[in-house]
Amino acid sequence: MQRRIPMKTNVIRWRAEPNATMAAACSSCESCGSATDLMSKAKSMRLKSLWTFILLILTVRMSLAEEEDDHEMEEFLKREFSLSKPYQGVGSLGSSHWELMGDAMVTTEQVRLTPDMQSRQGAVWSRIPCHLKDWEMQVHFKIHGQGKKNLNGDGLAIWYTKERVQKGPVFGNKDNFTGLGVFVDTYPNEEKQLEAQKKRYTPRTQRIFPFVLAMVGNGSISYDHERDGRPTELGGCNAMVRNLKHDSFLFIRYVRRRLTVMIDIDGQHEWRDCLDIPGVRLPLGYYFGASAITGDLSDNHDIISLKLYQLTVLRSQKEEEEEEEEITIPSVDNLDLVRWSQKEEGMSGIAIFFTALFSMLGCIFLIVIGIVVYSHWNESRRKRFY
Repeated sequence: MQRRIPMKTNVIRWRAEPNATMAAACSSCESCGSATDLMSKAKSMRLKSLWTFILLILTVRMSLAEEEDDHEMEEFLKREFSLSKPYQGVGSLGSSHWELMGDAMVTTEQVRLTPDMQSRQGAVWSRIPCHLKDWEMQVHFKIHGQGKKNLNGDGLAIWYTKERVQKGPVFGNKDNFTGLGVFVDTYPNEEKQLEAQKKRYTPRTQRIFPFVLAMVGNGSISYDHERDGRPTELGGCNAMVRNLKHDSFLFIRYVRRRLTVMIDIDGQHEWRDCLDIPGVRLPLGYYFGASAITGDLSDNHDIISLKLYQLTVLRSQKEEEEEEEEITIPSVDNLDLVRWSQKEEGMSGIAIFFTALFSMLGCIFLIVIGIVVYSHWNESRRKRFY
């Protein structure tokens, strides 16, 4: 009995000793764990600091690059190519650089290209050809009238063309023009025709009007009025410009053979991208102008100001050599690519259907082949055991 007590005591002590050891081990593990957590936190903080530093450097570089671009490009207002209040002498012979055409008229507040009446067309054209290599046109305009949505028309255009003061069906100017046209189209002709035929656009091809688009003509390309210029457009964007209470602006820049169009129609004094096309070749010596037209539907189309800026751009020696060649006919380097993308857009519904169909058939074919191969492999594997 006396031996059993010490033995039990020893057993109890033996059991207690491991507990103490385990507690010590746990405490040491906790300390190690806390140390590991501290190390991981420190490491994560270092990584965060590193990424923050990298982002800061990139931001600074981008801002510096923008500043460098601003320093590389300077602008000067060219008054002989600009039209603004009080429109002194506009339309009179010999006393102005601008000539009126058709139903256009000058008021104290604007040059009204067309009144809100049916079957009217008017224009204002510069009398002086422009020989600037790089330029920027800022257009302050207003389109308003009594017509409700999609019951108004037809729109206005800003031109840089070889021809001038010639009436025609393209927003009041001649068709098959030579040069650049930027259009503010307010009536969806093609959409109305499809509705009459009980057809609809696909979601990808449907447009919201008014729509701003650009086109370069070489004298033989016709503007497709029935399709709202889609076959020949370079690009565009929707622009809700009718009956606005605030000012609306259009920005056209031509620099280093790159055409950029932006709009400011939200009253926030911020430009919004509309299109940006490289490889646009425009000859020197063309004329600036603005025109508008109405048909069965009408609107007031007003030009408040046209301001042309000469841009001085620093060019590298390579760029100078590339641009030494004289341009005689307007063209776009990537026009075929633009048209190809438009064809793909127009066939998007059919293309999506056939793509999905062939993809499903391909997946089924691969699954069948996989099953056949697996069954043959499994059968040959079983034969090895006999």
